[in-house]
Amino acid sequence: MRVIRAGLPALLATPAVLAIPLLVAACSSPFGASDDDEAPRLPPARFQTVQPLDLDSYAAPDPDPEPVPVDAVIPPPGSPEGPKRPPSRLDNMESVSMSIEAARASALTNNIDLHVALVDPSIAGQELRAQRAKFEAIFVPRLFYAETDNPTLDVTSANQQDSLSGSVGVDIPLRTGGRASVNLEEGRSETNNPFFTFNTAYDSALAFSLSHPLLRNAGREANNYSVRIAGYQEQQARARTKLEVIRQLAAVDRSYWRLYAARRELEVRQQQYELASEQLGRAERRVRAGDVAEVEELRARSGVAERLEAIIVAENALLAQQREFKRVINLPGLDLETRTAVETSTEPAPIAYRFTDAPALANAAVANRMEMLELELQLAADAATIGFNRNQALPLLTLDYTYRIGGLGPTFTESQDVLINNDFESWTLGLSGQVPIGNEAAKARVQQAILTRLQRLSTRDARALAIRQEVLDAADRVEAGWQRILAARQAAIAAARTFLAEQRQNEVGLRTSTDVLDAAARLAESQSAEIRAISDYQIALVDLAFATGTLLGAVEVDWEPIDAPEDTGEEAPPGPDVTSYEQPDAAPATILAPTGSAAPPR
Repeated sequence: MRVIRAGLPALLATPAVLAIPLLVAACSSPFGASDDDEAPRLPPARFQTVQPLDLDSYAAPDPDPEPVPVDAVIPPPGSPEGPKRPPSRLDNMESVSMSIEAARASALTNNIDLHVALVDPSIAGQELRAQRAKFEAIFVPRLFYAETDNPTLDVTSANQQDSLSGSVGVDIPLRTGGRASVNLEEGRSETNNPFFTFNTAYDSALAFSLSHPLLRNAGREANNYSVRIAGYQEQQARARTKLEVIRQLAAVDRSYWRLYAARRELEVRQQQYELASEQLGRAERRVRAGDVAEVEELRARSGVAERLEAIIVAENALLAQQREFKRVINLPGLDLETRTAVETSTEPAPIAYRFTDAPALANAAVANRMEMLELELQLAADAATIGFNRNQALPLLTLDYTYRIGGLGPTFTESQDVLINNDFESWTLGLSGQVPIGNEAAKARVQQAILTRLQRLSTRDARALAIRQEVLDAADRVEAGWQRILAARQAAIAAARTFLAEQRQNEVGLRTSTDVLDAAARLAESQSAEIRAISDYQIALVDLAFATGTLLGAVEVDWEPIDAPEDTGEEAPPGPDVTSYEQPDAAPATILAPTGSAAPPR
């Protein structure tokens, strides 16, 4: 062995040869983590904080808008005692008054869709944790016992032998692509062979080994590819979760204003029934007095029946919208099956906005939307995939090196002494490779990764264009919504005056009950149009905030992902249990907690 070593550089016979592939693969330590190994991390607030829409930065309130009262124009009943209210499915229902701030707080705490979305970042985080752990060292213990009793024709061979051996070692995956290991082996053997130096012998060995790729799979970038991808995917999951938080809170706002509109619509239909009942009373009195024919009373009764049907339809619409609102807030004690009516306590306060810098608002939306951030993260992952596939297209060339020190003796102590004195050394050095002929599969994967990234770049541009269109359309709907409110208000005022005029004409015999009821129907449609315009305006503001990746309100909302419970072998605990309803300033602890109360823009 020493003659062979004399013909080679002394470096090959020492553990210093371990440095050769490491210097080839990277200049940094292959055992420690580096900031460049993982995907760049964005600040947590980028994902977990939803900013309010700052309309004042992009729009200016109309300096002199026409005042628009929210209450619709309803003539007071003429009958002192008033008509009887028709049977209603809302009778004997308990009611709870809820503000829009309380609805948001309840959704943040109890919305099931949010609970589903909040687990996604933790799932992706566990995958990132698993990928990081692939570089953990492995402890390798081994114990082996053998007893041999074979007939033999060779007198120099043992026919009986017992051996006991064991080893402990550490196998270390290197971040540059190779694997290094250290093993300490100990053994004891007994034999009846008279030609052995020791019939009972103890052997010891300390071995260092290294296997490292030099081309394919070499380097930190290639070996940390899965870690980087998992990091990008974890941040994408956070972006999708933030988008879901915004979507669910926007759904709460929309449902709230639709519930407001449905309740006001029912009020309009009930008041129409009262007006029709009053007209029936007047017609009956005039028929009894002989002023008009009996057909006048029949016309009035027909009008009452039509209004009753409209009430039934409006009640059904209110119950359906109320059930939808209960679903999105999912407040304990206010289940879908409960006969509890929800009354909206927050009144709309529409004001006129003129968007003085709509392009800047669109640019801010592109920068703020989570869909764009998710695409940017995917583009970064695509770039990492291109680099990894290019590495995989290289030939496979692997360097293997082993350095071993051995010890032997009739006792364990003497075997250890020989090992410590380093009297017996051995080493091996090998180089192996694989060179694909043609290598078409690897080249195709590189081209596929490049084309995928080019396709995603076009997708990003298309999505940015769609977001700009969505924001500008939403801004137009806000401005048009204000004009609708003004127009609907003027129509309601005119319809109310027309109804009163028709009613007076009927009292002197110049108009029939049909004319009065037709005027009342036009008044009802005008009132409904005004209510829809006000509700749609509030929803248009919600849509504008959603289009810009923000929330409608005065404060930001912070959220945290739901972490996995400790693995104790027991069933995972359920979500938070909120058994009572409180106002936001005294709300119970929540998974998603608003940093303050939010109100619609005033």
